[in-house]
Amino acid sequence: MRRFGDLDVAEESAAEAFAIAVERWPTSGVPPNPGGWLSVTATRKAIDRLRREHQRADKHQQATMLDDDQPPTPPGVIDDDRLRLMFTCCHPALAAEARVALTLRMLGGLTVAEIASAFLVPPTTIEKRITRAKAKIAATNLPFRTPTGTELTDRLTGVLTVLYLVFNEGYVATGAGTEPVRADLTAEAIRLTRLITTLVPGEGEAAGLLALMLLTEARRTARLSAEGELITLVDQDRTLWDADLIAQGHRIVRARLESGAPPGRYQILTAINAVHTDAAHVSETDWAQIVALYDQLLGVDPSPVVALNRAIALAELDGADVALAAIDRLDERLATYRPYRTTRAELLRRLGSTDQAITEYDQAIALDGNTAETAYLQRRRHELAERSDDAGTLR
Repeated sequence: MRRFGDLDVAEESAAEAFAIAVERWPTSGVPPNPGGWLSVTATRKAIDRLRREHQRADKHQQATMLDDDQPPTPPGVIDDDRLRLMFTCCHPALAAEARVALTLRMLGGLTVAEIASAFLVPPTTIEKRITRAKAKIAATNLPFRTPTGTELTDRLTGVLTVLYLVFNEGYVATGAGTEPVRADLTAEAIRLTRLITTLVPGEGEAAGLLALMLLTEARRTARLSAEGELITLVDQDRTLWDADLIAQGHRIVRARLESGAPPGRYQILTAINAVHTDAAHVSETDWAQIVALYDQLLGVDPSPVVALNRAIALAELDGADVALAAIDRLDERLATYRPYRTTRAELLRRLGSTDQAITEYDQAIALDGNTAETAYLQRRRHELAERSDDAGTLR
């Protein structure tokens, strides 16, 4: 597109097309060729704008030049449409949480409820964030262009967060009654993260996130029973884990350790997963190292979910009573978080508090979650209730 007089038709039309995409794509879905869709829409908007503002015949002739035979402008350093759009959506003019929520909704394929679950907030909060982001884009003609140089690195954190949450939703779907795994989301998240590591080869967090995805994905085939029930890490058949993906992930972990650079959030999470995948059997897991890594992670990401996961590891190291005490001190926002209720149920079960454990299972089952998790929780609750009934009969 070209500049006509003092009015930058190209930039304004591209921003307008981007605003239309932000409004439509969350409900209609991302088109197969998003870059082409935006280009065509921007061209049409530019022609309409010129026709409205300049009625003379020569301006009509200039408008047709928008669709000439010249080669298209190179996309810049990012030649993948979806990834380029993610970097565009993570514009610093938008609040950090709003830009992530908008990108997850627009390009990540996640519903408002799924995004809310990831942030531990009500869906109405996410709706407000997205609405505010849309309004700002429409009101300010937010530039739609590929970031370069420092812009690229400045937006990297937001894009990595989006990809991490997309992968998590694919690996452990949170929607009520949904299939337990969305392989399309995990595969796309891995693909785009690989692309980022080629764009910024020295960026430790991008490499760490890729390794984290690979080590997590390696366990996928062992996570579900033939009946479609969740199999927890403790009970998984580790011979079913993907050895090639584990080897790839471990190579990245070793390279990051050799770099000597201080690790960030994703690199520490990857180190935790490396300890898990390094153990041939759950009994060989170095729980002390995992707890120490969670302590380190809390220093850079003091979130209640990290604290919950640390408590789960603590149960293996110091016992269920110590872990339960730690969990009971956690943020009240976790009260409606299914893994929190599930963890409390399992710990109370270990401690012999049957009635309390059954109550926790009931609360966990009542919360939204995928079919595999629900089947697991229902079986565990049923087994515990049966044992309780048998004990009552013997008495």
